[in-house]
Amino acid sequence: MRVIHRSAGALLAGSLLLTGLVAAGSRADMTSAAGGGGSEAVAARRAADAAKLTITPANGATKVRPDHGVSVKAAGGKLGAVVVKAGSKEVIGEFNADQTEWRSKWTLKPSTSYAVTATAMNVEGKPTQAASRFKTLKPGQTISASLDWILAGNEGKQYGVGMPIILNFDQPVRNKSRVEEALEVHAAKPVDGAWRWLGDQQVIYRTKTYWPAHQKVTLTAHLAGVRAAKGVYGTKNFTRTFKIGESRISKINLKTHKMTVRIDGKKKRSVPVSGGNGSTTEYTTTSGTHLTMEKGNPTLMVSPGRQPGDPGYYKELISYAVRISNSGEYLHQTPGATYCLGHANCSHGCVRQPANDAIWFYKNVQPGDVVDVTGTKRGLDWDNGWSFWEMSWKKWKKGSALD
Repeated sequence: MRVIHRSAGALLAGSLLLTGLVAAGSRADMTSAAGGGGSEAVAARRAADAAKLTITPANGATKVRPDHGVSVKAAGGKLGAVVVKAGSKEVIGEFNADQTEWRSKWTLKPSTSYAVTATAMNVEGKPTQAASRFKTLKPGQTISASLDWILAGNEGKQYGVGMPIILNFDQPVRNKSRVEEALEVHAAKPVDGAWRWLGDQQVIYRTKTYWPAHQKVTLTAHLAGVRAAKGVYGTKNFTRTFKIGESRISKINLKTHKMTVRIDGKKKRSVPVSGGNGSTTEYTTTSGTHLTMEKGNPTLMVSPGRQPGDPGYYKELISYAVRISNSGEYLHQTPGATYCLGHANCSHGCVRQPANDAIWFYKNVQPGDVVDVTGTKRGLDWDNGWSFWEMSWKKWKKGSALD
């Protein structure tokens, strides 16, 4: 029998080789158990990292409330393009700061079909797309708004620096804050302004200081889809652009019986005048900041609260009359008593002027020009016509439905 002898070194080398192979196999098993190293595992990780899109309203939704608008959200990535259309008209919207959410800026139109398409990218730039089609509800009742007749009927003409924007509604507004949020005023020369509600069917915009002269101002009422009250929605938007002309500010002192007219800050005219005789409250001209309103030539004037035969009754046609309040005050041509002009207050409450000055004022006046009257004991109420400047700015803002 043949005996083969092995050295100790050869035995050790074989043992180490076997141990290394076992260890390597163990590491491979552990790696496989952890889920790494294979192409299928990498693909799975990438699929899990894809951005997710959520569109509201959901696809196929009907009777959607238009005041809820559209929102698109991305999870695990950022939004790319978001397009919302009603037919060919695109809906305006805004992204949040980190571009993970998009919301429509204004309310949607009732009884309208919309289509939404959106894209989002994950951290590796891989796109995800989603779409939605839905239809807004048909309102049970509708509401509409219209401008005060002087603004609405003075298209293409200019207004004074004190001009308010007066908006009237054909139904009561209960959700005033929602309606007010939909009213956008844009001025070429911006100045602070605020809306104030007078009851449930009228809201008025006034600036903190007078409008800067010589500019365009645009009111856009985004009322379509606004929920003004329960079950009551606006159906139409409208836009109105008007011009602020020259700054025409007239100061009347009824103690000195003088009116000074300044245009764009420069003195243009000094006029001898005569105000209310003060024999009764109604025959006393109000002191305060008035605005010019309507005008007429001639204008029929009748004594308030008096019948023919009563003391103080009058009924006469007056030339070149410009209204400055709702209590019957006008600037107009004097019908007589020229000796009072510049010397005494002789009228029934109006401000009388010489013929030439009255004609000049009448021809050049703009709705919303400022007429500041001083020198009498009767104050002007803030809601006597367009006398909104009689209310402090702090108090005016409190009439807004917004903070």
